[in-house]
Amino acid sequence: MLSFIFNRGLQIVPVIIGVTLATFLLAQIIPGDPADVLLGSMASEEARQQLRVALGLNEPIYVQYAIYLKNLLQGDLGQSFTFAQPVTQVIVERLFNTSLLAVAAILLASVAGVAAGTWAALRPGSVRDQGLSVIVLFFNSMPSFWLGLVLILIFGLHLRLLPIGGMQDATGSSGIGSLVAHMALPTITLAAWSLAVIARMTRSSILDVINSDYIRTARSRGVSEVRIVLCHALPNAMPSVITVIGMQMGFLLSGAVLTETVFSWPGIGLAMYQAISTRDIPLIQGGILVLAVAFVLINFAVDILYAYFNPKIKLG
Repeated sequence: MLSFIFNRGLQIVPVIIGVTLATFLLAQIIPGDPADVLLGSMASEEARQQLRVALGLNEPIYVQYAIYLKNLLQGDLGQSFTFAQPVTQVIVERLFNTSLLAVAAILLASVAGVAAGTWAALRPGSVRDQGLSVIVLFFNSMPSFWLGLVLILIFGLHLRLLPIGGMQDATGSSGIGSLVAHMALPTITLAAWSLAVIARMTRSSILDVINSDYIRTARSRGVSEVRIVLCHALPNAMPSVITVIGMQMGFLLSGAVLTETVFSWPGIGLAMYQAISTRDIPLIQGGILVLAVAFVLINFAVDILYAYFNPKIKLG
């Protein structure tokens, strides 16, 4: 197992290096001059040139990339133009909020998705199985921002049951109840697509296992269908489901950008949206880098979990 972890760890090193190169090149192709953003359009050309020299923008691109890597190793992601703070500080202050929303969404998607997929697998081809297929297709085809707006319209504006933005009330209330209420709509919005994917994978994995010899043996002994699915089929189907859940966690972190923007949730996604609006290149770079590295590390953890539940993988 340790050898497997070590080999997988070596494989993610070039991936992370590639991520740093991609985020660096992104800044080079984004329209606009950082000097114009910082100094404004009324600044003189001499002042712009002095700022470009100070920022190292006059250096060859390979030198700029070397400086970028050096700063990364020192934990320096640059200075945010929008927030007038170090990018590292901006991201750290909002990382917990994004992680909280993503974890809540993956828990909701996992529990509801596994339950729905198992429930449908108990009666394949039945009305509830076909109903689940329709719901899965609906959630998979629906943009998250559209679902968020619909939930705001129904539960926030018409029914007035839930708050529609932020993490706390206008009065500054910050209790657990207030936090849960503010999290409800963005969590459902973020979890909807992943819930559909997990439900479909759970159903498919259980139906694949159902045709195994040991399942037929259990049936011949008179074991009930519910017990066969819950006690025999579902545990053996879980490795594939766990892989999908882990991958969805990475997608939820990246998908949080739209959800946080719709609900004004103060996380990395909202900060990146504000950075894009103001061409805050250091913050855009830092946000993309953090989310991409988190996605890679989550997939690394999923590989380890999958190998743990399925020892055959370690032999490959």
